[in-house]
Amino acid sequence: MTPTPAASRGFVVSLASPSKAPCGVEMFARGLARAAAELGLDSRSVAVAGRWGDAPALWRALAGAGALVVNLPVVAWKRALLTPLLALAIGRLRGARTVVVLHEWADLHPLRRASISVYLLLAQVVLFSSPTVRDELLRTPLGRLPFAVGLAPIPPNIAPPSARLRSPAVARIEAERAEGRLVLGHFGSIYPKKQSTFVLDVAHALQAMNREVFVVFIGGFVKASDDAEARFFARARELGLDASIMVTGYVDSDAEIFALFDAVDLFVYSFAEGLTSRRGSVLTCLESGRPVVVNAARRQSEFDHHPVFRRLIAQGALQFAPTDAAPADFAQAIEAIGAERRVETPEIFAPAWRDAAAALRAALP
Repeated sequence: MTPTPAASRGFVVSLASPSKAPCGVEMFARGLARAAAELGLDSRSVAVAGRWGDAPALWRALAGAGALVVNLPVVAWKRALLTPLLALAIGRLRGARTVVVLHEWADLHPLRRASISVYLLLAQVVLFSSPTVRDELLRTPLGRLPFAVGLAPIPPNIAPPSARLRSPAVARIEAERAEGRLVLGHFGSIYPKKQSTFVLDVAHALQAMNREVFVVFIGGFVKASDDAEARFFARARELGLDASIMVTGYVDSDAEIFALFDAVDLFVYSFAEGLTSRRGSVLTCLESGRPVVVNAARRQSEFDHHPVFRRLIAQGALQFAPTDAAPADFAQAIEAIGAERRVETPEIFAPAWRDAAAALRAALP
């Protein structure tokens, strides 16, 4: 279905959830709507909650719209699987250009991939969070669907606040540092595919090198039917790290998040596919001025579309271990950083969001 000339001159509607504890993709959805408006697009959001009342609200919101933007996967849509499908169907009926921003693919549960596959039948444009995610999907039969393809640079979801909010968690971390322990940080939701437990193995490897460490996980566990949280703490006990870790749970205050960041020495990540450009949490960590040690991307072109990531890599704010590095390799990379654990980074937040909004604008008629 081709948008009518009138619709192509209309405004942009973004689908949002009313969640008070939004996931990273939901935060991106809201931020992209704001950034698009700052870039000069007539950008509006419509909040839906998976109820029957969503249908008439969407019908009204999409009257005269030039485009509908749906970000996937949003955690809130787990309980409202028909909501994105309904929105995309109404968007097509209203003549809006239907744009899906797909943040993950291979890491998703098969049932979630099945539901997103249905949504993609109604998408006219798919913007991927990284070349890796794009290729994961295009290698499947869905790659034959007639949607246009693009890449959206993923920004950090949080701007560094001017103030800091001290909390008992901050005080605990500072006390650990005062005792001479190296504080490793890990920011974002904790779930198996993110390999968060790998950071425990890195801490154990550092201990084997006679380095006292403390690990703070700034975030909480993703609610799921598996026993990821129990297995995480079981691994910590197995490594003898029970008293050397902290899991803050969800932190809803940006001022507290950055106070926690300030108390960390450096951040550690290891991803199965290596660092990819969809990892906005890594950019958020770099806003703190602390280095990030992470395993390298598998492809050299991973960041070609992401100017901010390219600048940070060139500057050395990211310290890379080999893609398939073992915990001992990470420990050696961390030790090589030495005592100076501050990095001067260029402005990250505003330029990254301008790049994301520009990618959306380029996908519209």
